[in-house]
Amino acid sequence: MTILIGAVAARPVLPGGCLALVLVVLACWPSLAAAECEKSVRWDDDPPFSMQMPNGDIAGIDVELNRAVLEHLDCKATLHKLPWARALRELELGRLDILPSAFRRPEREKFAHFSGAVIPASHNILFMHERALAKWPVSRLIDLRDTEFRLGAQIRVYYGSDFQEVMNDPEFAARVTILAKRENLWRMLDRGRIDGVIANEHTGAYEIRQLGLGRQIKATKVVVSHEPAEVAFSKESNDPDFVRDYAEALQQLVADGSYKQIVRRYVPAQ
Repeated sequence: MTILIGAVAARPVLPGGCLALVLVVLACWPSLAAAECEKSVRWDDDPPFSMQMPNGDIAGIDVELNRAVLEHLDCKATLHKLPWARALRELELGRLDILPSAFRRPEREKFAHFSGAVIPASHNILFMHERALAKWPVSRLIDLRDTEFRLGAQIRVYYGSDFQEVMNDPEFAARVTILAKRENLWRMLDRGRIDGVIANEHTGAYEIRQLGLGRQIKATKVVVSHEPAEVAFSKESNDPDFVRDYAEALQQLVADGSYKQIVRRYVPAQ
């Protein structure tokens, strides 16, 4: 019942216990809202983009960047360790929400939204054993098409038009070893079972140094692709509005220098 006192209406007063409960709920509302938004993000042993640190924490450029973007959107990132080919399949099925560092391909657009080319591109280049580099001093991958060069690459990774062109040659394609894990390719290269490996310029340099193979394996000037990578989102679990909001938050982190600061923590300035 409402009792009028003059021109002022006196509203019912909540009991003390109920009022306290309301205040607690209101105080917790931001964290409750954030908990409702939870996105699974792929990571793997792919330094400096994602990796497990000596203390057990998961870190890397992509990991930090996605945490920052999702925090800006009041979302929580849950990390899922997946090899690349499996991650694509999980994204297609809607069991993985976000796949960083993905190239836009027509077959992927059937099941994935893309952020657009917001992040500055880093190159995929050819790494070669020093013996192979002395034998084949080339400037483009297609220069190796009519040679006995043995190449290593990762399964279901897009390496650009030059790679597609050499793979159209059945004889060359027969000498290409395609594996899920790049570490196995570096070891094959060190043992002389292949002559070169395609990898991201930052990733390759980091991994070679970690494996102690810097004297034998060299980065070349052969740029295989320089197409900027994007962030892919499962169409099964993300709507276009979320993708747009994500892209805007990502653009803000690039514009204000936050992205560059994250990169420099893992890749020292040249």
